[in-house]
Amino acid sequence: MNEGQVSLSQPDLMKAFALAVFRGIGQVFFQENALTGALFLLGIAVSSPLMAAGAFAGSVIGVVTAQLLKFDEGEVSAGIFGFNSVLVGIATLFFFQPGPASIGLLVGGCVVAALVTRLMRRGLPFPTYTTPFIVTTWAIFFLGQAMGVAQVEAGAASEAARYIDAAAHGVSQVMFQASLWTGLLFLIGIALSDWRHASWVLLASVIGMFVASYHVTPTIRALDVERLVERAQVEVIALGLYGYNATLAAVALFLWRRSLIPPLLGILISVPIAEFVPMLGLPALTAPFVLATWLVLAFGWLEGKLFVQPVRSAT
Repeated sequence: MNEGQVSLSQPDLMKAFALAVFRGIGQVFFQENALTGALFLLGIAVSSPLMAAGAFAGSVIGVVTAQLLKFDEGEVSAGIFGFNSVLVGIATLFFFQPGPASIGLLVGGCVVAALVTRLMRRGLPFPTYTTPFIVTTWAIFFLGQAMGVAQVEAGAASEAARYIDAAAHGVSQVMFQASLWTGLLFLIGIALSDWRHASWVLLASVIGMFVASYHVTPTIRALDVERLVERAQVEVIALGLYGYNATLAAVALFLWRRSLIPPLLGILISVPIAEFVPMLGLPALTAPFVLATWLVLAFGWLEGKLFVQPVRSAT
């Protein structure tokens, strides 16, 4: 052991590992808070114990992968290498029934997500957000179909869902859940970490819901942005599928610039992108969030280049 290096006891190592695992779950909503992550996990379990297990396993695999490969200790502790694997773990069990093949895809995908997170963070000069999850899950989605892995059938959605349910679903769908109680637990978890972020998440889900509801009638049909099955568009809205990307865009852009305009712009851009991505034959996942956020960040960069304010001398 080098001079000055602190040797942690076994209980301390286990505590540090547990904190990193739960922070990885919290980081899905940009919250470096283990209690927030625990509430997220509870929220998923209320809706789907199986997918809660997938989320927990994903974070564990991401953290273990990062530790074995000696990634930056500060980033590992903050949950940076956990959250993409968390989403891969949930998504795999969202699309495919549990079995040897799907579990193999889950484990392999979670490892790959952690590796891609590392590569993208080192190689790209802009935030990568959930891009490692997106590309890994798209690969799992098509690979699982090619392997003939048993898929989870799309369930029915209620067209008569209340606005409050649809708004809550817009929060819970970030982790593939359409549950009022899951959405509420997610909001409580975010509020415990930062009430401003919770406010933006709720506002974004509501705005996304109403933007998607504009001129919609019961006869209009649309693709379910995740399952890629055709539904009445009011069902898609009731499931919260036009709101969850807006919630992530709002928080990400609020973290970038504490202003009203960037988060609101990201919210508004994310909704039409969420409608477009499934038309390419791809589950939307969080691609609309990433694309909308990158677009606003590009606007900010361009604004800085075109409208540099001259330095004024004091008079």
